[in-house]
Amino acid sequence: MTTILYARVSTAEQTIGHQRTQAEAAGFHIDEVVADDGVSGVTTRLAERHQGRRLFDMLRRGDVLVVRWVDRLGRNYEDVTDTIREFMRRGVVVRTVINGMVFDGATTDPVQMAVRDSLIAFMSATAQAQVEATKDAQRAGIAHAKANEGEKYRGRKPSFTADTLAQVRDMLGQGANPSTISKATGLSRQTVYRIKDNPAEAEASLATWAA
Repeated sequence: MTTILYARVSTAEQTIGHQRTQAEAAGFHIDEVVADDGVSGVTTRLAERHQGRRLFDMLRRGDVLVVRWVDRLGRNYEDVTDTIREFMRRGVVVRTVINGMVFDGATTDPVQMAVRDSLIAFMSATAQAQVEATKDAQRAGIAHAKANEGEKYRGRKPSFTADTLAQVRDMLGQGANPSTISKATGLSRQTVYRIKDNPAEAEASLATWAA
């Protein structure tokens, strides 16, 4: 049995090493890392990514595929659910770093199968909704930055990166409380609360300092 971490890196602040560190901190023993760099998960299906195609070739029955969250496996609800079910049909166990979800095709009990499939659908829908919310916040942040680009004062430099902001929003979307998120990200609880209360302002702050 081989445990493979699949990482998708789409921004300058994200790193493969960071995602591996998160996985190992969650208790996973990673044998190999497969990563796509500079690939948008919003527009590109896993099977169309260079290393994503490699995953389909290398995973075998009994292997464990670890991902930060289910959104790593597709661009939308349908894509994510189809991908997870395809891996399960092949006998691959899919596990997530966030919330420790396990998707295993080995069960034959109809009730357990129904619960599992409902969970896949719910998590995939949540992931797509989070992507849409993030895009809306990013648009609002960019608009805010452009409207104020003539101002010399940019406010306090944010203590978070785009990657950390995405992690906070992922965990908030899964119901984690600010204290848990603070410990996981290293941010203060006050910062987590500010992101929770006004995600558009957080995006605007990043956009302003990136300008």
